[in-house]
Amino acid sequence: MSNLPNMIVVTGGAGFVGSNIVKELNLRGVTNVVVVDDMTDGSKFRNLVNCKVADYIDATAFREAIRTKTFPHRPRVIFHYGASSSITETNGKMMLDANFTYSKELFHWCKDKGVRFIYASSAAVYGSNTAFAEGDFQEAPLNVYGYSKMLFDQYVVKNTDIRSPQVAGLRLFNVYGPGEQHRDTVPSTVYQFYEKRKSFKAIELFGEYAGVEAGQQKRDFVHVQDVARLNCWFLDHPEISGIYNVGTGVASSFHEVATEVASHFGNTDGYIKFIPFPAELKGKYQSYTCADISKLRRAGSVLRFRGIKEGIKDYTEWLESPEGLAW
Repeated sequence: MSNLPNMIVVTGGAGFVGSNIVKELNLRGVTNVVVVDDMTDGSKFRNLVNCKVADYIDATAFREAIRTKTFPHRPRVIFHYGASSSITETNGKMMLDANFTYSKELFHWCKDKGVRFIYASSAAVYGSNTAFAEGDFQEAPLNVYGYSKMLFDQYVVKNTDIRSPQVAGLRLFNVYGPGEQHRDTVPSTVYQFYEKRKSFKAIELFGEYAGVEAGQQKRDFVHVQDVARLNCWFLDHPEISGIYNVGTGVASSFHEVATEVASHFGNTDGYIKFIPFPAELKGKYQSYTCADISKLRRAGSVLRFRGIKEGIKDYTEWLESPEGLAW
């Protein structure tokens, strides 16, 4: 790899959110982007077909170069979106290595080199909590994925000071949108519902559980292109560090989302049904999430997050466009 001026590294750059960050950078005229990923699943190449990048590095090789301090380049910023994101994963050793140890290695390398570090955290850190504001004692993860994200957030806070380059952790709520068809884990419910209805199959919603009525489990759904734009807002504001929620600030029920998706096809009758709440998710499932984005607004971001109706409309139009159909 040649020594690129103002290079930007995106780990997980062939993945769902990472590839959308690359696309947003391209829209800004930035093409000196180095993608780091694991292409064992070769289908992920589709997320980068329409992107302009300067280089690609295998994730294992990149991590080894960071760990041994042999990576020869100094990017101006690293967007760290390479992680394991399965909420059902039970291998804690693997999860902590992928989401905590690797992130910690990269964080310290950036700190030593004076490189800005913008990384993905998750609303899974809040778990069973009903308050969703960044701060001490707000976290209560229900699975090892959420714990791994919480652990790294806490580590960053303890090891960042005013002399550190920018370190921004973005706690993503339920992200959906273009490019998720080839994500490593289960795609968003928006996409799952769309595929069901497109195939003339019923959209299945969870039944009543823990006092929550059938289909009334709620999430803060945020469009991936809005997430990518917010990442680039942090790129534009190197003076802003900290942990920030990334969501719309509005919770929508799964029934509302299912109705919106089904109505796109002109009829909802018979296309929504309820199934028993899965036993394997009991005690590990968030029945409600809603981002408190007041800290983000106080930091100066006025980015508008599209609501669920607008977001689903934009997404379904993309899915039925030549680009979306090519996936």
